[in-house]
Amino acid sequence: MNLSPRILVAEDDALMRQMLRATLEQAGYVVEVAVNGREAVAHQQRAAFHVLLTDLVMPEQEGLETIMEFRRHHPAVKIIAMSGGGRGNAEDYLSVAAKLGARQVLAKPFSTEVLLRAVADQLSTS
Repeated sequence: MNLSPRILVAEDDALMRQMLRATLEQAGYVVEVAVNGREAVAHQQRAAFHVLLTDLVMPEQEGLETIMEFRRHHPAVKIIAMSGGGRGNAEDYLSVAAKLGARQVLAKPFSTEVLLRAVADQLSTS
């Protein structure tokens, strides 16, 4: 039985997705990845995750819509939103994400230390 915290990463950029997965797995977390919000929701319906780390600008289903869906249907999941801006200002996206229920926001690029601290912070709060 695996008691490691389960992290779900929703990120459309393949290199970023691989880096996030590798960093989190190296830190001892069980990690699943999704290429967009719709896929993340499907993963959560199959297996419960402790933390959702979601990009905000993605095809098919963006991060803001994903955050709203998780808040509605999976309120116990801790959400960390991340954005490099995309079509707008990253701070604007991250501010909206926080209002919609992201418990923490990360502006890209961020360091491995910042990522791991954010995940640890979310796992230590109720």
